[in-house]
Amino acid sequence: MRVIAGEARGRTLKAVPGMNTRPTTDKVKEAIFSMIGPYFDGGTALDLFAGTGGLGIEAWSRGTERVIFIDREKISIDIIRQNIQTAGMGGAAEIYRNDAERALKALAKRELKFDLVFLDPPYKLTTMDELMGELAANGMLEEAAVIVVEHDQAVRYPEAMERFDQIKYAKYGDTAVSIYRYHSQDDRSDTDVNE
Repeated sequence: MRVIAGEARGRTLKAVPGMNTRPTTDKVKEAIFSMIGPYFDGGTALDLFAGTGGLGIEAWSRGTERVIFIDREKISIDIIRQNIQTAGMGGAAEIYRNDAERALKALAKRELKFDLVFLDPPYKLTTMDELMGELAANGMLEEAAVIVVEHDQAVRYPEAMERFDQIKYAKYGDTAVSIYRYHSQDDRSDTDVNE
């Protein structure tokens, strides 16, 4: 695994040992960023099931100003710390060990808002639509925020949910990626699904 583009391009990232974490492959990561970026002008990202931190680090390398990394496994947190150091992120990263729901409650209390959210949970978790609803209900998303959901290709999330429109969907072997745009208002007449 490596950082593909931007400030930390070419830096090698460590993987989490064992079979419990499934890091996003470079091929899928490259595809995701070509769909949502490929580069960013500041903003804050949330890497909620961070694993190795690879998606959040890639977003920072490509111009996101700040990234919050959450994972519930101590070994993942240790790897994220090492990978952040390798990438040279410095003060641009916050790392917390917590499960997703408790982390969202804690972040909501801080009134944080995100421009970009990565939801790449273990594939047995198929409730990312509920977590997206929670992010919206707690006012944690900037207008037109992008949410990237990586999931098993056997699972299909809705093309439209309240305040979310799916703007991209792609399959890569057993992996599928659903990308959504958030709208704080219900008026979506100016949204082009193929933009």
